[in-house]
Amino acid sequence: MNRVIKNILGMMFFLFIFAFSSRLVCAQTSDPADAQSKQAKSSLDIYGFIMMDAGYDFKQVHPDWYDVVRPTKLPSFKDEFGADGNTYFGVRQTRFGVKSETPTSMGTLKTQFEFELFGTGDDAGQTTFRLRHAYGELGQIGAGQTWSPFMDIDVFPNSVEYWGPNGMVFFRNVQFRWMPLKGDSRITIAVERPGASADGGVYRDRIELQDVRPHFQMPDISGEARLGRKWGYIEAAGILRRIGWEDVGDDPYDLSGHVWGWGINVSSNLKVFKNDVIKLQVVYGKGIQNYMNDAPEDVGIENTPANAQAPVKGVALPLLGIVAFYDHYWSDKFSSTIGYSRLDIDNSSGQADDAFKNGQYAVTNLLYYPVKNAMVGGEFQWGQRKNFRDGWDVPDYRIQFSFKYDFSFRVLGN
Repeated sequence: MNRVIKNILGMMFFLFIFAFSSRLVCAQTSDPADAQSKQAKSSLDIYGFIMMDAGYDFKQVHPDWYDVVRPTKLPSFKDEFGADGNTYFGVRQTRFGVKSETPTSMGTLKTQFEFELFGTGDDAGQTTFRLRHAYGELGQIGAGQTWSPFMDIDVFPNSVEYWGPNGMVFFRNVQFRWMPLKGDSRITIAVERPGASADGGVYRDRIELQDVRPHFQMPDISGEARLGRKWGYIEAAGILRRIGWEDVGDDPYDLSGHVWGWGINVSSNLKVFKNDVIKLQVVYGKGIQNYMNDAPEDVGIENTPANAQAPVKGVALPLLGIVAFYDHYWSDKFSSTIGYSRLDIDNSSGQADDAFKNGQYAVTNLLYYPVKNAMVGGEFQWGQRKNFRDGWDVPDYRIQFSFKYDFSFRVLGN
């Protein structure tokens, strides 16, 4: 019932936006002089796309993630999710957004509101409204939910698989940011909403762990610096975070503690030939898993048998992620991408034998653009999962066909 109500409210908002935009268009038509004045001051853009995906998974994956390639969601033992071979259809990539720009005495005021239909969290596996961006900025100051400065969205390849490279930093977060330098070369510093997850490992069912609660005493601090040139750009980003937890139980153990998480992300786009782009990224750090596109928990369990009061402790899990893709444009009508990504976790001693160790990801495609704002294409997708200590290693193979119809128009402004 809650999901139905949420969908109805979302549709009402959608209709309100279109009604509002239509009124603005009418205002422009009825009073050209007033419209010209407004055009000189501000702009409002409505954009988005309708996208349908259909495919066949030759292996198996967690049913909530039937239409994406996520190595962490591949089975951790034989036939965990049933029999191999599943057909899927969906429109969950469909997106709608509104952007505005208004000149002010303090600089340009920019806003963005955007949602899609790909359910996650409690709505995993559902076609439902999901917020992507709710963000505004004025001059050098920005606030709201948008891309973390620790990530580089320009590394994402020109593919149709929704989730994308598993070794990529990919996270939209609520934040307050300062941008002293903007443009092709830029500098951004932000404080972000903290959050993390923990793996109880072989002790996950112990009652002593049920009384442990997260405790975040400071925001995550992130920043990026990009150097833009005609040949492309190179970017370096970093993050520092304190992940804490508190034992509120009355048993004889005291499992309270904290760890410091940190990461360094270096990425680049290299322009080659006329329109082609090589996209690269390497990230290394500890306790930054929830900033990654597809990773397990930030904190793992480490055995400390010499400490009678705290026989286990939480440790920030190290990770290494890489991304390497090549976007090639055969002509104005055809394009392809090919590339590879992987994520490696340095597991802790208290994690279970079937804990996620590393994952791999690769895609290649051929996309056709028959007219402007329309695309159809096919893609081959591959993923692989390897467990920590039990020797389990499983692949996934898919083919996917997608149809995409873009729309974008300005209802106010030049």
